[in-house]
Amino acid sequence: MKIFLVRHGADEEGYRGGWSQRGLTEAGVIQSRALGSYLYEHKEQYDIHTVISSDLPRAVQTSQAIEESLGIRGIHTPDWREMNNGDMAGMLHADAEEKYPGVYFNTLKMDTSFPGGESPAHFYTRIQNTFENLCVQLEEKRIQSNVLLVTHGGVINVLYYVLANREWSNTSSFYPIDNTSIHTVQNMNNGWSILDTNRIPHLRKET
Repeated sequence: MKIFLVRHGADEEGYRGGWSQRGLTEAGVIQSRALGSYLYEHKEQYDIHTVISSDLPRAVQTSQAIEESLGIRGIHTPDWREMNNGDMAGMLHADAEEKYPGVYFNTLKMDTSFPGGESPAHFYTRIQNTFENLCVQLEEKRIQSNVLLVTHGGVINVLYYVLANREWSNTSSFYPIDNTSIHTVQNMNNGWSILDTNRIPHLRKET
């Protein structure tokens, strides 16, 4: 059983992300279509039967490009959203800095929430619990494997720490996670583990 974690395509710079309702840029659409084509061309290798994504627009657009290529109808759910940055979601950086000076993901205390949003501790617990629930559903065959999961950089980063059993905080370093990159998680004898990281074969030639 495998779970292929995919970060959404490129979105607009200059705005706060999180629960932003902004979609992909033209480059992000091209990336997503390229990934969909690549997965179709290598469908026997990936053997994807289920597509799940965050329901934020940038993830849904990425997922839909893949769904169209694979002929699979995806499940779009808020469970896999990026950290909830509340009132700051989608704000111009300059406006956010003026209204909420110094408030950033890595400046919050673990139990301090974004204005109108969630705290880093809550975000971590939400993603950990959602991932564990997905694994149980796969192991009990309530969801068909293999799964392609389209989500966000912050979410995938948390999962790296969860799977490595490393302590995480909002000041922890980030793993390399490019737009539309593929990160393979497999159920091994000793549990779920990261098997392959940050692959973008659809965006460059790989040997």
